[in-house]
Amino acid sequence: MADRKIVIRGAREHNLKDIDVTIPKDQLVVITGLSGSGKSSLAFDTLYAEGRRRYVESLSSYARQFLGQMDKADVDSIDGLNPAISIDQKTTSHNPRSTVGTVTEINDYLRLLWARVGHPYCPNDGTLIQRQSVDQMVTRILDLPERSKIQLLSPVIRGKRGEHKEVFARIRRAGYVRVIVDGELHDASEEFALEKNKRHDIEIVVDRLVIKDGIRSRLFDSAEAALRLSEGYMDVDVIGGETFSFSEYYACPLCGFTVGEMEPRLFSFNAPFGACPACDGLGMKLAVDPDLVIPDKDKSLAEGALAPWAGSKYYMGMLEQACAALKIPMDKPFKKLTKRQRDIILNGSDKEIHFHLEGDFGVNDTKQPFEGVINNVDRRYAKPMSKFMQEVMGKYMTELPCEVCGGKRLNEKALAVKVNGKNLAEASDLSIKDGLAFFKAVDLSEQEAAIAKPILKEVCDRLNFLVSVGLDYLTLSRSAGTLSGGEAQRIRLATQIGSNLSGVMYVLDEPSIGLHQRDNDRLIASLKRMRDLGNSLIVVEHDDETMRAADYLIDMGPGAGSQGGEVMAAGTPEEVMANPKSLTGQYLRGEKFIPVPLKRRKGSGKKLKLTGAAENNLKNISVEFPLSEFVVVTGVSGSGKSTLVNQILKRVLAQKLNHNSAKPGKYDKLTGWKNIEKVIDIDQSPIGRTPRSNPATYTSVFDDIRTLFAQTNEAKMRGYTKARFSFNVKGGRCETCHGDGILKIEMNFLPDVYVPCEVCHGQRYNSETLEVTYREKNIAQVLDMTISEACDFFVNIPKIHRKLQTIVDVGLGYVKLGQPATTLSGGEAQRMKLASELQKLSTGKNFYILDEPTTGLHTDDIKHLLEVLQRLVDQGNTVLVIEHNLDVIKTADWLIDLGPNGGERGGQVVCTGTPEEVADCPESWTGKYLKPVLGRDKALTESSLANKEKESPIARIN
Repeated sequence: MADRKIVIRGAREHNLKDIDVTIPKDQLVVITGLSGSGKSSLAFDTLYAEGRRRYVESLSSYARQFLGQMDKADVDSIDGLNPAISIDQKTTSHNPRSTVGTVTEINDYLRLLWARVGHPYCPNDGTLIQRQSVDQMVTRILDLPERSKIQLLSPVIRGKRGEHKEVFARIRRAGYVRVIVDGELHDASEEFALEKNKRHDIEIVVDRLVIKDGIRSRLFDSAEAALRLSEGYMDVDVIGGETFSFSEYYACPLCGFTVGEMEPRLFSFNAPFGACPACDGLGMKLAVDPDLVIPDKDKSLAEGALAPWAGSKYYMGMLEQACAALKIPMDKPFKKLTKRQRDIILNGSDKEIHFHLEGDFGVNDTKQPFEGVINNVDRRYAKPMSKFMQEVMGKYMTELPCEVCGGKRLNEKALAVKVNGKNLAEASDLSIKDGLAFFKAVDLSEQEAAIAKPILKEVCDRLNFLVSVGLDYLTLSRSAGTLSGGEAQRIRLATQIGSNLSGVMYVLDEPSIGLHQRDNDRLIASLKRMRDLGNSLIVVEHDDETMRAADYLIDMGPGAGSQGGEVMAAGTPEEVMANPKSLTGQYLRGEKFIPVPLKRRKGSGKKLKLTGAAENNLKNISVEFPLSEFVVVTGVSGSGKSTLVNQILKRVLAQKLNHNSAKPGKYDKLTGWKNIEKVIDIDQSPIGRTPRSNPATYTSVFDDIRTLFAQTNEAKMRGYTKARFSFNVKGGRCETCHGDGILKIEMNFLPDVYVPCEVCHGQRYNSETLEVTYREKNIAQVLDMTISEACDFFVNIPKIHRKLQTIVDVGLGYVKLGQPATTLSGGEAQRMKLASELQKLSTGKNFYILDEPTTGLHTDDIKHLLEVLQRLVDQGNTVLVIEHNLDVIKTADWLIDLGPNGGERGGQVVCTGTPEEVADCPESWTGKYLKPVLGRDKALTESSLANKEKESPIARIN
């Protein structure tokens, strides 16, 4: 059975220590371990990278040139490797045209369904639109005013690429003398040279008529000819008037509204035939937002209520003169002006006013209407005098739903077609759970049912897969860019389940992220279903339930970074739990645990109160956030947590405290914000985007270290300043590699190779700079120290030691001072940001916001993270966290549980209170899963404290 295993020999990628691993095939294998211990290096950078490279190398050289070169993993050998598919969190599309429907390909089937069994209804009068006969068309044309001059046009080509030479030849053979090409009238005998890669429109002028008695017979013949030439389509161009479109297919008999040919492209918002012409199918348009123009409506015009004009002598002078002429008081708060006065200030007035204005370009004496602040910002953004001006005006712009399509993305023709009373946009706005019920209950005629049966089967199957991975609260119209990493990953997982492949190795990166415990069972069942099809699943995961459900568990360790990269335990979950070397095993068997606070903080008594939150699915809720406490917002996936915290609360606070221009979601008011000095968002984005950024530069400790080196006697004798010890500027750095320490060697048809600089040998500095030492270490040797080593090394320099100690306190002592920021994981970057915050002298009035900070963290890492967060709260600050992890929830001072379900069935406050109070709430899904964990860990905490008291009688429970 050797072929039923993947055998890895000598894996050395990143921090892996030349390890040998044997992984059983066709099983659910979970790789776990501390953050930075080498899990992703083994799963993605070794297994997946090698599986993908081998597959690509099996392709022809012609195909390989489009895929680029792929590095060989640093491994001696891998035997038994299957074709690999990666389902990670970094492949989320931020294209505004991508939606859940397009990513899952469900939209393709829906477009086909609407094209084949949809019924068009006139948007003007609600009439069911059916195909038109030639008689109906002729009657409609003859209803035009007498003596109207018309042209009957046959649209033979509509929006198609090509030179269309054969079309022109056919027109000449048929005897027609006039054609309209791309809107311009030409003689048919001309030679046409159309650009082959551009879309073109070609219409034959079949006849030219004047509406009068006695032309019906000629009109009838000409209409038949026009319809025959373009296979059922005809345009009637009224000279000096509008153009009417007719079709033998679908057009309203009352008002003439025409749908055109019902084909799948009509229902695509990514194609010009189906997209709304105003927003090009995006559903949103960039427009001036009055709320950003007037952020504080309590201010008067004289006090600078109009943000774009405040501080401008020219525009304030124009405003004063306009207000004097239009009798608008400038000393009244803006909100107390009349509706008409507010409208004039925003949108301008038609009345001509004499302006005498002084500006940077001299005196301007003119008579013109007052344009209004919105039109002014719009004009200065569209036609800016400089790029800087456009950026400034852009702060007052926001994406608003398109006024034409109402955010539905499709044009009126596509929206006129309905299936079971709903157009495609309305069906896409249903949650996946409601959509599944809608498509199962579609009422069709016998013939339509036969056509729709295979389409509906595919749609329902794919919707079921999305439900099975816990995404029933999403809508198909949801933009892919708004999905969390976990949601995007589970969508790709659902798509793979639907493909029914077997013999494939799937590599997944924490699929449980953002998933409530209630939905975890469904996710695990989906993973097992993929395994049962004959696939190998390699899952990087820290979730307790997923680890226990695994067939095989690999625990990496013992530490992180250079202290990790070894296999500490491998086997069934039971075997790993029994292994004394496994840190994960100690947590799984309950030997180690995160203690529960026996007393909850009462806070400062002050609170933030947000009322009337109604963005997305929030049901006009009011929420109180107690200050100087550790507050956790929880609830099932899709219940509205991110909307409440990120889209409303964070943006409102940023507007009021940081003068940020990002527009918050719908809410009525926020009180108590004056008790906060600063709002700080700590996410898992990288601390730097280039290898030049590192922990030393990010935390600013490198400035202090450079100052220390510049104060040494050797540096003073040589006249070196602190700039000499920077690898980013000329002077002290190695000029061969420009301070990078490595050189890129381009290998043409092979991947680029990075080699250490042969002059400085990777040390970044020139030899003269490296001769300056502090305690027998030069600057390059200091940067090569781990932070723990540097902390001991600088123990006598309080300023440096204090900063380094905070990094050690957050569990990052293993990271090197000069380690490139690009090599840090998301969890490590987040803790580095927390360490940077801890270094600052706190006033105790900061408000920290963290969105799922446990992403990518092992239980032991979470323990370190919680210690840091509790320290911030102990200083009097407020920490607000969105989280599903029960270890975080149980240690909170105050919980806000949203629900009861996801999507439209969520958006309400289920309960608030201490973890004990929420655990006793029968309506709370969080409470149901929290109760047993809280009970178990409270008993373990009390037992641990009792044991410590026995060992040391002096110890007392605080």
